[in-house]
Amino acid sequence: MKAYIINNPQLQTLGKRISGLLVLVTCWLMWIYLLFPLFTLSGWLMGDKKLVTEMRWFGGYKSLLQLLEIYGMTLLVIAMLWVCWVLYHSLRKQAVIPAANILVNDTDLCAFYKVNNDELQHCRQASAITVYFDEHGQITRLEPTNTPP
Repeated sequence: MKAYIINNPQLQTLGKRISGLLVLVTCWLMWIYLLFPLFTLSGWLMGDKKLVTEMRWFGGYKSLLQLLEIYGMTLLVIAMLWVCWVLYHSLRKQAVIPAANILVNDTDLCAFYKVNNDELQHCRQASAITVYFDEHGQITRLEPTNTPP
């Protein structure tokens, strides 16, 4: 079975596809917004007459230093927000970890994955297992392969 769920976008809901597209477009617009001044600066440094005139019109070198200060502060704020976001999620994940230590018995495991107990026991003894899914991503069958003697 070569069709992986991650390669099947039709299994995603419409809301997830639209939100993913919005995040993609927003990120590209932010990159363009942040890189556009660098393109303007490189053109100005290479002597493009139109950009040189534009830089003189807006205050020249002193105006450039003020803009660089604003851009630096903006990047610093973005970096600080990103670090706070990462710390928040790492602390949140640590709070969830104790719940992961709950022991599950074989009956609950079989009921959750909709397999019978015999299949589960054969799969535990196998060195490799093939898992079959239906079109909705639910497990339909487990097949132990390469079982030890």
